[in-house]
Amino acid sequence: MTTMTAQAQRFREFRMPDVGEGLTEAEILKWYVTVGDTVTDGQVICEVETAKAAVELPIPYDGVVSEIRFDEGTTVDVGTPIIVVDAGGPAAGEAEAPPAAPEATYYPPKAEAAPAAPAAPAAPAAPAAPEQAKRQAVLVGYGVAPSSTTRRPRKATAAAPAVPARSELNGHDRTNGLAPAADRPLAKPPVRKLAKDLGIDLATVTPTGPNGVVTREDIRAAAAPPAPLPPAVTAPGALAPAPAPGERETRIPIKGVRKATAQAMVASAFTAPHVTEFVTFDITRTMKLVQELKTDRAFEGVRVSPLLLVAKALLIALRRNPGANAAWDEANQEIVHKSYVNLGIAAATPRGLIVPNIKDAQDKTLPELASALGELITTARDGKTSPAAMQGGTVTITNVGVFGVDTGTPILNPGESAILAFGAVKLQPWVHKGKVKPRQVTTLALSFDHRLVDGELGSKVLADVAAILEQPKRLITWA
Repeated sequence: MTTMTAQAQRFREFRMPDVGEGLTEAEILKWYVTVGDTVTDGQVICEVETAKAAVELPIPYDGVVSEIRFDEGTTVDVGTPIIVVDAGGPAAGEAEAPPAAPEATYYPPKAEAAPAAPAAPAAPAAPAAPEQAKRQAVLVGYGVAPSSTTRRPRKATAAAPAVPARSELNGHDRTNGLAPAADRPLAKPPVRKLAKDLGIDLATVTPTGPNGVVTREDIRAAAAPPAPLPPAVTAPGALAPAPAPGERETRIPIKGVRKATAQAMVASAFTAPHVTEFVTFDITRTMKLVQELKTDRAFEGVRVSPLLLVAKALLIALRRNPGANAAWDEANQEIVHKSYVNLGIAAATPRGLIVPNIKDAQDKTLPELASALGELITTARDGKTSPAAMQGGTVTITNVGVFGVDTGTPILNPGESAILAFGAVKLQPWVHKGKVKPRQVTTLALSFDHRLVDGELGSKVLADVAAILEQPKRLITWA
């Protein structure tokens, strides 16, 4: 009993945590450590992707990595041990004691040749082979019970090797096709993603960041020609690469954010009865106000855009028509009216569409709303949006105008009452003060849940938004 307690104290398992609320699995995108590396409490060891976001996982204790259970690209159930750390303690020879019950928290190590040598080369291949064969059935978990973990190897290239045998997977020669950790360029996950999207080899980039870290600017400087930044968030082009020369089709596994979005959109489209209404109007005065606000000291350091005033107009319209800010509770057969607005902003990212929201947006001043909106877009562009930031939304805005689209019929974010599509602003002939003049014109489309919002209420909300943007002084008189 004492020996097993000592083993548990020395060899610590880190299990896949539930990084979202109720998520059951996550895909390991990238390991930042290898077997033999020293880790410290709070150090990020890997990046995983759930159905909601990509998240970096920190290790909760100090020690030396003695085993990595899963390869990159593997989808792992929440609660499954993914890495074992030698936290120090009694001699390794004591590790040959039989394992505890399957629900034990720690994983007893395999026998080692000498004590206190966690960072030494792996054990000789001869004794490792029987151990590999004996434990082959329990590679994905602890004990002999089968696991429901689904192993889906990443389809990076046609020449990618299969998952190595366990002795290889946990040995010091495990590289997953990458350079050894000591030679691997230093870069944050969003920077690595940018380099991958632009086809830039990190090893060829000259780093300019602190301590030799490759920055976004370094990646863009290495591109020829430099890749331009999109107007809002990164476009999802990486999700649908063109087939390689000689290939007629390219297949991409449906998983992560893309899978969750598809399921949510299907559920929303066939659960909530959608109604979409449109209004086209003169937004010239609002566009002039945007230019004026950009030079206002109150907005120094924050980005001012037409989307900011559209968001503010929608918040005022919901205040004037509070019945539209509601939710349908099917389980309790109730309509839930809300006095707060968690304003969602649809954002296209390389991993798919996400809808983070600004909490309690109705209480924010215009400069505060501008700051929150800028932070939301920057976080989404960098792939750092947390699951919590995408939960609890009440209404959403989708800015299709940045793609040159006039308007659309957006599908509701599940659980929300309405979604507003903001179309492109274009110079068009328009009757202004009795004369046809060139004016800046746009179209708004409002989709709403007809169980919650009838045609009259939906029309009032849409008309109010348009009226505010047509005469922006109403931002003050109607607030």
